[in-house]
Amino acid sequence: MRGRPAARVAVVTGASAGVGRATARLLARRGMRLALLARGETGLHGVAEDVRANGGVALPIETDVADHSQVEAAADRATSELGPIDLWVNDAFTSVFAPFEKIGPEEFRRVTEVCYLGYVYGTRVALDRMLPRGTGTIVQVGSALAYRSIPLQSAYCGAKHAIVGFTESLRCELLHDRSPVRVTMVHLPAVNTPQFDWVLSRLRNRAQPVPPIYQPEVAARAIVYAADHPARREYWVGASTVGTILGNRFVPGLLDRYLARTGYSSQQTDQPTDRNRPVNLWHPVDDGGGADQGAHGSFDTRSRGRSPQLWLSRHRRALTAGVLSAGAAAGVLFGTAPWRRR
Repeated sequence: MRGRPAARVAVVTGASAGVGRATARLLARRGMRLALLARGETGLHGVAEDVRANGGVALPIETDVADHSQVEAAADRATSELGPIDLWVNDAFTSVFAPFEKIGPEEFRRVTEVCYLGYVYGTRVALDRMLPRGTGTIVQVGSALAYRSIPLQSAYCGAKHAIVGFTESLRCELLHDRSPVRVTMVHLPAVNTPQFDWVLSRLRNRAQPVPPIYQPEVAARAIVYAADHPARREYWVGASTVGTILGNRFVPGLLDRYLARTGYSSQQTDQPTDRNRPVNLWHPVDDGGGADQGAHGSFDTRSRGRSPQLWLSRHRRALTAGVLSAGAAAGVLFGTAPWRRR
């Protein structure tokens, strides 16, 4: 009797909260075996329970992605206990909300190591295992801020820009080698995640995502879709992502002035920052003594559960073909088709 095919294996970094957690849940509904990488013990326990409740197999691994040796060890363990890795999702991050001159050099370095080098290390260990097998997909979870930086997030914006540059270079190399391994990017808008309650902030008032805000499940659907269709180089989610990318391309100077005027207030609520709250830059807040943060942040009532831009991004090819077909038909009808004799 023919047995059922083995479920695919995926690795998700930053899996304990926010977008990573929502992505893990969605992948679990497909019955996948998931290696869940994050620093916080309590959050990892929570996401592992979520994965099992949704029909998947969970392997939580405490990992600081800024340490290559820890990422390498996590990949070894995932392969040993779950099987060959089919999908690697780079999502782990941290940040500092402050003007550049108020960010210490060691803090800037830490954000860069987690948000940028964490992706480099994850991609490296994934490729080491995928290239010999000739199969696999890597999804880089990016941001609108990879193409359009905003004030008060210089370290994070710099890392997201770096991810794009690194990934585009890598993609060219894979194409040159005719490798079947695929790498794609998903650029997210502002998302309602717990990050705004635990990142280091030196702002006067509490940090908030710049509206419009989307729920983490919207991002998760985009990531899973990208994993299924990795031939596309990138996907954009949310009106803010499309708008910032296009605005930076066509009117960068105007956008600079606009963000200089609005970028400070739009990233803060009217509530003062709690200077005594825990932050996750150096240590997880969801460790053995911390609370499980879950996928959602504090902005549920202001967040959107759907993204028309994601639909357009997913159907861009079909829409383009439809527009071209309509144009050709119109040319025939009105006698303007280029092949029509005059």
